[in-house]
Amino acid sequence: MTAQANYQHISVLLNEALEGLAIKPAGLYVDGTFGRGGHSRALLAALAPEGRLVAFDKDPEAIRTGNELAAIDGRFVVVQRSFADMAQELKDKGLHGKIDGVLLDLGVSSPQLDDPERGFSFLNDGPLDMRMNPGLGQSAADWINSAAEADIATVLKEYGEERFSKRMARAVVTRRAQIPFTRTADLAAVIKEANPAWEKGKHPATRAFQGIRIFINRELDDLADGLRAALDVLAPGGRLVVISFHSLEDRLVKQFMRREAKGAPLPRDLPIRDIDIAVSVNLVGKAIKPSAAEVAANPRSRSAVLRIAEKR
Repeated sequence: MTAQANYQHISVLLNEALEGLAIKPAGLYVDGTFGRGGHSRALLAALAPEGRLVAFDKDPEAIRTGNELAAIDGRFVVVQRSFADMAQELKDKGLHGKIDGVLLDLGVSSPQLDDPERGFSFLNDGPLDMRMNPGLGQSAADWINSAAEADIATVLKEYGEERFSKRMARAVVTRRAQIPFTRTADLAAVIKEANPAWEKGKHPATRAFQGIRIFINRELDDLADGLRAALDVLAPGGRLVVISFHSLEDRLVKQFMRREAKGAPLPRDLPIRDIDIAVSVNLVGKAIKPSAAEVAANPRSRSAVLRIAEKR
């Protein structure tokens, strides 16, 4: 495995995330996506000695880095689970309903993208894996070599928003009948050949790889479960801050927060006042995007959107 220390990860919207959490120095916080610890370290720097931070991540390399941080800071602990499982984990720790803030920084980290051995990127050839935790579940190679053509097309369209999904799926199935896919560059080349048109400045396999990665890691399912879990574990007045990086994630986050802020839909003719409708959160401000300076310094931040909700 390539040494992860060689890869730099720049935390996106760091100051905005900390402001959104409205940090209480003695509070209890959750970083649902530890990554390489940029947000966690900044959070710990803002906490008093009695504050506490629990982080989650599926990636074994992230857990290794997290354990190193935990060894030198007794206020911190990292758990190798999806943030979708935070409710049960925090119940076990006696912290359920006591959390002052939850931060979710979605998607893949720069070290994951930049390490060819992880198989997330087509820019550098590597094993076709794409799993956040390589020790669990089906790899991208296993899936792409066995899935039905229609299922591949559906994943590329729904999760990658790829308009040429059917052409790509047909090309993949045709090629794998001769030689199975094992490498990222090989799959990217076949997808590129099947893509008749793509956005300027974007690799023709970008959307397809995004779709496969999201599917393999159940990212949208985890996000839906994680948003509900975050709301459950927060104390009244606790903040939920979510940073998303593509439209599918942001749409899910936006719809969840708006729905929780409005309460359950009721029949129009029901004689009930707005004040009597049970709502679970207040929306805090508008969606926040990176400044031009941040995008210039870290181009990967350009699609980021931060949203904040406060539990009532």
